[in-house]
Amino acid sequence: MFIAYLGLGSNEGDRWAHLQAALQGVDAHDTLWVEDASPVYASAAHTVLPDEEQPPYLNAVLCVRGDCSPEALLRTAHTVERSEGRTRAAERRWQPRPLDIDLLVVGRMTCETETLTLPHPRLGDRRFVLRPWADLAPNFVVPPPFDRSVQALLDQCPDDAPLRRTDHRLDALIAEHSAPGGDSS
Repeated sequence: MFIAYLGLGSNEGDRWAHLQAALQGVDAHDTLWVEDASPVYASAAHTVLPDEEQPPYLNAVLCVRGDCSPEALLRTAHTVERSEGRTRAAERRWQPRPLDIDLLVVGRMTCETETLTLPHPRLGDRRFVLRPWADLAPNFVVPPPFDRSVQALLDQCPDDAPLRRTDHRLDALIAEHSAPGGDSS
């Protein structure tokens, strides 16, 4: 059993509906349970060209309890992304996306394979990830190479792009459930 944190983002289509579908899609998986969700923030999209315009992102972080491999969790995230219309094969960096799910950490695990790097290698440079994550779990210590709390990473983050906390609440959507083996009554 592990605790993982997933970063969610959407800046194409019905952004709020995509974030809701992400939570529900992850939570519907047999071996995954969404424990909590951060507040939702709006942020400007990162773009390749300085004059490129894109709709702003909605961003949030989920805390997930799981009983599967990190690779299976990543496959589930990609399946949920595809169900919301994301097509990774045809993408270029920083293009608009209906849904982006990043696997930030899986407990204290570190790994680097062709398909998965834990912790996420760029999380320390992403205020749009760290701000909502710090609202959810400020004292969680991100494994090496970071070896600092989420709050410390936010305090030292070089990204100074503005964020705006929205009124959207993913935590209100988390289904009543219990951990595996628990009583759901």
